Amino acid sequence: MRTSRNAAISVSVGLMAMMGTALATPASAVDPQPARGPRVTVEYFPEPGGEGRHTEVPVNTERAAGRSTARSADPTAGTTDGEVNELSVTGPSADRLDVVIIGDGYTAGQQDAFHAAAAAKWADITRVEPYASYQGLMNVWTVDAVSAESGVSGDPSADVIKDTALGSYFWCADTERLVCADIDKVASYAAKAPEADLVVVLSHSAKYGGAGYSGLEAEGYPFDGVSTLSSDNEQSSMIAVHEIAHSVGLLADEYAYDGYGTWPSGEPADINSSTYTTRQMAAKRAKWYRWLGETDPTGGTVGTYEGSSYYPYGIYRPTSNSLMRALNVSEFNLPGREAMIAGFYREANALSSEVGTGKAVLRTTRIKVSQAELTGLAAPELRWYVDGVQVKRANGLTGVVPAALGVAADGRTHTVTVRSDDRSASIRDPQVRAETTETLTWTVRASGHKTRTHR
Repeated sequence: MRTSRNAAISVSVGLMAMMGTALATPASAVDPQPARGPRVTVEYFPEPGGEGRHTEVPVNTERAAGRSTARSADPTAGTTDGEVNELSVTGPSADRLDVVIIGDGYTAGQQDAFHAAAAAKWADITRVEPYASYQGLMNVWTVDAVSAESGVSGDPSADVIKDTALGSYFWCADTERLVCADIDKVASYAAKAPEADLVVVLSHSAKYGGAGYSGLEAEGYPFDGVSTLSSDNEQSSMIAVHEIAHSVGLLADEYAYDGYGTWPSGEPADINSSTYTTRQMAAKRAKWYRWLGETDPTGGTVGTYEGSSYYPYGIYRPTSNSLMRALNVSEFNLPGREAMIAGFYREANALSSEVGTGKAVLRTTRIKVSQAELTGLAAPELRWYVDGVQVKRANGLTGVVPAALGVAADGRTHTVTVRSDDRSASIRDPQVRAETTETLTWTVRASGHKTRTHR
């Protein structure tokens, strides 16, 4: 991933306990000992459709639970462990946002079940806009992780411990619905797929739960975000929809904790949080002012609604509800949708060509380009230019010859440019529009005969 969220927001375990957001854990809990070593912030959703919470967890779950890393036998011998498969590959990894889905708690004989669960979860995610319209900018890979036992620890109760490939478990950080995984092991499997940008772990369970890890690049991992989900729970898919939005769209959480009081700082950098009221935002032409007053897909109207970024007072969100506030709504608000589209283009290229732009081409060279297949909200246009002048008859063509575009054999050097523009009505910010506009330019060596002047 070329860009990631600026920083993870840390909430101390003590404060979380004071606020009463963690559940009491029985004595036989899976994660009974405080962990040493690196800890990272995770976000989880205690109830299906509810608002999120944050806490800190160890990166390595085996150290946290005091387990041994040794196994009595290798369950992966003679299996597909580590095998990479294509779920949805739309282009070269260099031009795509690569999502890697790994299963945990699936034995050697259950890998087909993992593949089916991965396909079902990705289908859930891509039913939500703008994921639905911009699937063409993403590759999705699955990696087989063969576990010694079926299922995951903490399901159905905290005293259940399973020997699994990624060590995922419920009751992480004394919270039943929080599913943690061993990120070192996750990274080792993710590395088998091409250029993992985002990782989703499907923990083999029908029990609702999951988590979102952020800030992992700061810990030395090649990806910033990991989402854990229970594989067979219909409501867990929205956790990944929300978590990917942090990493890709750089969106802040829009929910608040009652104990936080009034926002203590100045205007935040986050796209979807602001200290400005509706009148101030319009006057300053700031943040989501271009969307003010518009009917929103979440229901209601875009405005400024108090309570966001964990603070109930002094800071505003764009709509009454959205996917960044609670999982009981299946829509991003309009400013969030625009931010997600910008994020997709930050991470991927809609336009590519096997004809390199680093060297001059001949006027007879056939230039072919590939444009990502975008649908729904997206409205891409393809245009060609010679020396900066548009050749309108070539609009939409994916293959041209410079001579046919009008490059003359005059011995001069010319340029041929192809431009891809996303004309989606979901984009209003000129900076975002610029982010979604891509060009490729070739220098054309136009050979020809010089004309002599006779006296």
